[in-house]
Amino acid sequence: MRAKITYFVLAAVLVVYFVLVGSRGVMLIEQGTPVTVAFGVAVLVLPLIGFWFLWKTTVFARSADRLARELEAEGGLPVDELVRTPGGRIDRDSADAVFAKRRAETEESPDDWRSWFRLAVAYHDARDTARARRAMQRAIALHDGRPVRSRG
Repeated sequence: MRAKITYFVLAAVLVVYFVLVGSRGVMLIEQGTPVTVAFGVAVLVLPLIGFWFLWKTTVFARSADRLARELEAEGGLPVDELVRTPGGRIDRDSADAVFAKRRAETEESPDDWRSWFRLAVAYHDARDTARARRAMQRAIALHDGRPVRSRG
């Protein structure tokens, strides 16, 4: 719950920032000189990219949360079997062992979104965020019946 609150607070701050930057871009365009119009357009591009990125991130997070709720209802969420250090950090060897198990499960059933979801969690625990995101995107696509892009 704490992560959701933080996400929404940061998203709200970003939206306010985008509006302020966008208004400055409009003010520059209203000046009407070629230089200020060019700068105004350039300034307007940044909030547009920011809104797009925020939207894509929000859709991704909501989709992953939807899959987690469904998997939880089925009783299929991965059990936390990781060894932790006294400081609470995940032991690297433990994360690698769980990852190997999840990867084998995914290789056995590559079209099952559940195994891809669990693999994404294992990637996240192993601190491989980029691969965790790709695995979760694949799980979402498989769940929703969309074509899955293979990475070559």
